[in-house]
Amino acid sequence: MELTKAHILLAEDDDNLGMLLQEYLNAKGYKTELFPNGEAALKAFKNSSYDLCLLDVMMPLMDGFTLAKEIRIINDKVPIVFLTAKSLKNDVVEGFKIGADDYITKPFSMEELLFRVEAILRRTKGLVIQEKSTYAIGDYIFNADTQELDYKGNIIKLTTKESELLLLLCQNINNVLDRNFALKKIWLDESYYNARSMDVYITRLRKHLSEDPRIEIMNVHSKGFKLILHE
Repeated sequence: MELTKAHILLAEDDDNLGMLLQEYLNAKGYKTELFPNGEAALKAFKNSSYDLCLLDVMMPLMDGFTLAKEIRIINDKVPIVFLTAKSLKNDVVEGFKIGADDYITKPFSMEELLFRVEAILRRTKGLVIQEKSTYAIGDYIFNADTQELDYKGNIIKLTTKESELLLLLCQNINNVLDRNFALKKIWLDESYYNARSMDVYITRLRKHLSEDPRIEIMNVHSKGFKLILHE
């Protein structure tokens, strides 16, 4: 996916999670700066311009809610998304009272975070997100616009859901495509019926891609699927 560059402030005191989020967002085309506490993040916000703030709620020196209040004094329009392990109703209400644009409860999938970030930036900044439409998968060429798989000149016409699911797999190649994210993105809910339906479409995609033995759509237990191209 090719994105118009956006500058993101990320305040997260968990070193491992913070670095993981920073690397993922950078890989998706965002310039992401990571800060380990609220005080460091506030200092950076005063000295730079950001398009979006991702704030952990529980942080040393200054918690996420206090940081958000300070940010709102300086800038009342920059989007704020809270990242927190808390799921109590009062915390959610407090976050939105401060002026949060969204609230994501840990643990969350990277795909869900990216989806929400993109939606907020589209709405608040009008940033253009151009989705790559053609992918080389081994000896196959997948065109998401025409919903076609081309295997050495042999064209396979995909259904809409097959194409949408393969596009998500391609966008996350060699990474886990979260099952629930895919269900919400394509089927709009996570019901048992839709989950079984998605399994059927995964089976169909495996059959469509079976001419190239290097291609595998792997089940990742309790998480989702991974499209892999073996050497």
